[in-house]
Amino acid sequence: MVAGKDLQHFSLSSSDFELFNLPVGFKLNRQLLDDRWKNLLRSIHPDNFSTQEAASQRVAMQYSVRVNEAYQRLKFPLKRAAYLCELNGVRIQAEENTSMPAEFLLQQIQWREQLEETASSSSMVGLHEELLAAKEAAFLRCEFFIDRDKDWTNAAVEVRALMFMERFEIDIDKRLEQLENA
Repeated sequence: MVAGKDLQHFSLSSSDFELFNLPVGFKLNRQLLDDRWKNLLRSIHPDNFSTQEAASQRVAMQYSVRVNEAYQRLKFPLKRAAYLCELNGVRIQAEENTSMPAEFLLQQIQWREQLEETASSSSMVGLHEELLAAKEAAFLRCEFFIDRDKDWTNAAVEVRALMFMERFEIDIDKRLEQLENA
């Protein structure tokens, strides 16, 4: 069922990249994504279909939800990398698949020890900066594995590492807050 001419070119089953008419890849023009998201929402917003039958209004609502979900996935590099891996048959399974390279596991242990032992805000800021540098390097590896090599398995390993780093960054922020309020 198609609701109005603006919805005729949409398919709920399109990939996020197809939906926004963007090239498939990790590297993305964020301004172009933002512009296309706004234009899509403007054309399919449910309010535009308020004078049409209820079925058309429901379809417009479904498309609006779909566009917003796709935008949230593409907007954030970590979500985008995970989505690309999944699109290419490599499931992230971060909760079930916790295998990581030994080097990264040792890094995690060191970071956790530093987090627990740090007694000053300045030391915690240093740990945070170290983590940010590690995240930046992991994102560059993701881009390399995805856009150049199409190596979805190694990209998924980087995604899982980045998921840990995201959670660890939250722990650092909480610890910083504790130190500043002590």
